Amino acid sequence: MTRNRTTATRVWRNWAGTVTARPARVVSPASVEELRGAVRRAAAEGLRVKAVGTGHSFTSAAATDGVLIRPDLLTGIREIDRTAGTVTVAAGTPLKRLNTALAREGLSLTNMGDIMEQTVAGATSTGTHGTGRDSASIATQIRALELVTADGSPLRCSADENPEVFAAARIGLGALGVVTAVTLAVEPVFLLTAREEPMTFDRVTAEFDQHVAENEHFEFYWFPHTGNCNTKRNNRSAGHAAPPGRLGGWIDDELLSNGAFQVACSLGRAVPATIPALAKISSRALSARTYTDIPYKVFTSPRRVRFVEMEYALPREAAIGALREVKAMIERSPLRVSFPVEIRTAPADDITLSTASGRESAYIAVHLYRGTPYRSYFTAVERIMTAHGGRPHWGKIHTRDAAYLSGVYPRFGEFTAVRDRLDPDRLFGNDYLRRVLGD
Repeated sequence: MTRNRTTATRVWRNWAGTVTARPARVVSPASVEELRGAVRRAAAEGLRVKAVGTGHSFTSAAATDGVLIRPDLLTGIREIDRTAGTVTVAAGTPLKRLNTALAREGLSLTNMGDIMEQTVAGATSTGTHGTGRDSASIATQIRALELVTADGSPLRCSADENPEVFAAARIGLGALGVVTAVTLAVEPVFLLTAREEPMTFDRVTAEFDQHVAENEHFEFYWFPHTGNCNTKRNNRSAGHAAPPGRLGGWIDDELLSNGAFQVACSLGRAVPATIPALAKISSRALSARTYTDIPYKVFTSPRRVRFVEMEYALPREAAIGALREVKAMIERSPLRVSFPVEIRTAPADDITLSTASGRESAYIAVHLYRGTPYRSYFTAVERIMTAHGGRPHWGKIHTRDAAYLSGVYPRFGEFTAVRDRLDPDRLFGNDYLRRVLGD
């Protein structure tokens, strides 16, 4: 009995409320065969097709007026291969469910971002990443990938099978087909010790290279209108698990990072003049703490305060200079910025449109509370990022187009050549892909 669900036109909105779409049809296929049929039917009707995860992208990468594919029924682990050190998972599986299932099996991903609500395909297709000296984005952990192409055919790719597709499809932007399954590298579960510590802006920027070199995972947050930062260092531990105490963890992760921060953001949006004072209070509220736990409980955090975000990857050696430019720009402007600026790193990788493709990178991410006018701030920051050859995160707000992107991605033409071969009629196209990839 089929469980495929097809619904009439409905309004779709992303998590941040920045994108609205009105697809002609929404389909939730229960199998790859049903997905293939949905793709073929859409092509026959002249409708475009886009797959969507949980909508955590801030761009319109998944928006369509054609057929919207929801992978709600394409979930779960297909296979664990302990000899090869891999897990094959259906594309619609939320990262949260994957991480908890792997932990039950005594396994873990090597690195991950800080949000677990995304689906596996959504996170990898847009280049979701955490921070790491030696370990990179989730997409770099892909060992094989399966997708349905524009003619409804299944295609499998890996380093050995259709390698030119594999080089592109790991971060495919939804432009090459609908991902149906992903095989990820995993390893025996391990412990991470996290050290969170306040630090001044001058100190952390002066010592940035040292902190990156000395820690497996290093990141920091700068609070605009202050000279204060909060740093986080994650390193593997041979000791015992020592998670945050229930009360202390709730105070730091829920009361301060979500509850009180939500109140501060709401007040700042209503009365922007209060933001600098609130920033000074917020930047001093979190104290140093150390805890040890399994990876996903250390890497990820609850994100209940909704926001809009722009993030750029820069050559690592340019990042601190660019951050200082951002700080100077804010200080001489009338801008009032309520959200911290986040700085992370990644090693170079070999994925054609990865933001770290071919170069060691550092990321600068700027945010504003949802509903706050953001264009002036983001435009000013983007001007600084592009002056340093920055590459925008594919799932976050930016204004770059194919003319710019082809200049900062040496392998841009490789990706578009694969796209031309797999989807010559642009069945999987939309306005966003037209802008960033060209016609």
